[in-house]
Amino acid sequence: MQVVEKRQLMSATEIDRTLQRLAHEIVERTPDLNQLVLVGIRRRGVPLAERLARNIESILGRNLPVGSLDITLYRDDLSTVAPQPVVQSSDIPIVDDRDIVLVDDVLYTGRTTRAAMNGLFDLGRPRRVRLCVLIDRGHRELPVEASFIGRTVQTSSSEIIEVRLKEIDNEERVVLVDRVP
Repeated sequence: MQVVEKRQLMSATEIDRTLQRLAHEIVERTPDLNQLVLVGIRRRGVPLAERLARNIESILGRNLPVGSLDITLYRDDLSTVAPQPVVQSSDIPIVDDRDIVLVDDVLYTGRTTRAAMNGLFDLGRPRRVRLCVLIDRGHRELPVEASFIGRTVQTSSSEIIEVRLKEIDNEERVVLVDRVP
């Protein structure tokens, strides 16, 4: 499949501003900040969670637990992903009775979030789980809704939103691309 870039949706500055706003929203809507844990969904959710944590730490003046979660083995399409999928490590702080905010780059069908919740509940019983995404593009297949949304973007099924982060992609922007047959 070939893709053609249609337009840039967010610049590096816009991503940074959005993450600062989301950090403030999380702080304002979390009753007990001592129980707050951010968990990034691998791949791009991890650097986003780390950035959010730094922003929240600057607001609170103290460290915030951050974890990473690999959902590879929880995917419902595992057999179609690869003959032998590569599983990355997960690094999760204590989840029991914590207020968990799952962090991901793009919310689309809801299947990634479902897989992440399955993985999270295998590790314990959180008090509450909320979802924070940089982009919500609609087209849900499961009843999943984000509590914290950076930007909502209407897309067609032939379009893809690519979040490119310096930690992974050596560039910083969000682009809308079209699939070309």
